Amino acid sequence: MKYLKFLIALLLLSPAAFAQMPKYVVVISIDGLRPEFYKDPSWGAVNLRQLAENGMYADGVRGDMPTVTYPSHTTIITGKFPAKHGIYYNTPFETKAQVGELGYTDSRRITTETIWDAAHKKGLRTASVLWPVSVNQSSIDYNMPDAPRNTKLADPLQPFRQYSKPAGLFEEMEKNATGKLYNHDLDGHLSTDDNLARMASYLIETYKPNLITIHLVCVDHYSHMEGRLGLDVRKAVEGIDHNIGRIIEATVRAGTTDSTAFIIVGDHGFVNITTQLAPNVELAKAGLVGKNLQEDNWKAQFFQQGGSTFLYLKDKNDKKTLKQVREIVDNLPVGIKALFKIIERPELDKFGVDPNVPFALAAIPGISFTNATEGDIVRAGSGGTHGHFPDFPEIETGFVASGCGLAKQKIIHQMGLENIAPLINALLKLDMKDMDGALYPGLLAPQK
Repeated sequence: MKYLKFLIALLLLSPAAFAQMPKYVVVISIDGLRPEFYKDPSWGAVNLRQLAENGMYADGVRGDMPTVTYPSHTTIITGKFPAKHGIYYNTPFETKAQVGELGYTDSRRITTETIWDAAHKKGLRTASVLWPVSVNQSSIDYNMPDAPRNTKLADPLQPFRQYSKPAGLFEEMEKNATGKLYNHDLDGHLSTDDNLARMASYLIETYKPNLITIHLVCVDHYSHMEGRLGLDVRKAVEGIDHNIGRIIEATVRAGTTDSTAFIIVGDHGFVNITTQLAPNVELAKAGLVGKNLQEDNWKAQFFQQGGSTFLYLKDKNDKKTLKQVREIVDNLPVGIKALFKIIERPELDKFGVDPNVPFALAAIPGISFTNATEGDIVRAGSGGTHGHFPDFPEIETGFVASGCGLAKQKIIHQMGLENIAPLINALLKLDMKDMDGALYPGLLAPQK
């Protein structure tokens, strides 16, 4: 019976359903999604491939600078680059006192309109599960936000309980969807995505949100540990694909499949790492930064985000120190300078990078950065990471879309993360304006 229901779901995703605009949009983010997951059958992502074949997919999606989770997910839901939406990195370049408990997880730091806001204004019902930068998001009716865990508490998941909305939603999930949850149930291991998909399925069946955003995380977790081709990465891809099927089945039980658009997105690709660079070591030797970075009396430091690192000056008008840093970088040995390139301000502006950064360093594939101020400037690295400048295929993420209102059998060579919000805006007939991205041509089905 369960298999029959799933076959019905796939039939309802047939081209015949595509002539109308959807009442429901399901956005599923796979953290660390790479195009080969749905283009290469050996990854075993049958549901992803089915959606791609019935709808559309991208050969590659260019990410933000840096290609990391929080700014990328915020670009996805705003259609704007970080300079406009305000989320520059995964963690802010601020002291702990300035950041506070929530850091960049607090949606009140987003400085522009989101798809949640636009849907809420239109009177549509919204929901979200573990979407980055969603704590305190007033426009989400049913919200299980990506709250910071607190391992000092007897219950490290207490922040999830505290910030879920409406009050008691977390406990409602435990009672009806997941069973009792403990810290290891939401810590990035394989069971995490099972629990997140159960939550999303419960919300779809129980509340029928017009817009739901869902963040699945295990591919990223294991790619960091094992690199691009780790066996556990393959397990995570298969697990996420199973959970996409679970979410599709939830729309069948809710009776909404034939009026739903499914959009699968990612935030970044992954790069295998063999070597790390620590440019702050050279700044420390010159007396520009101390051992404890921002807590010491510093003049300049680099702030790493995996495959890139961003220069900050304590006094942004300190031209003398800026000149000194440039000389330090220019005088590095040729072999070290071959491992990165300098990204100047005009190029940073194209990606909306924090305007307080005078320049950044972008590593070549295989290299990442560390904030360390002591030891060797070049050191061994392992596993995988992201954060690189988005100009090579390995760091690209993916995109698949299928269902009501969407074109079928379309291949997009390359698009940007900023093109996703305009698509959702068009599908739900929202009224978002002044986005950096535009609706990519040909994504909507011909309308009767």
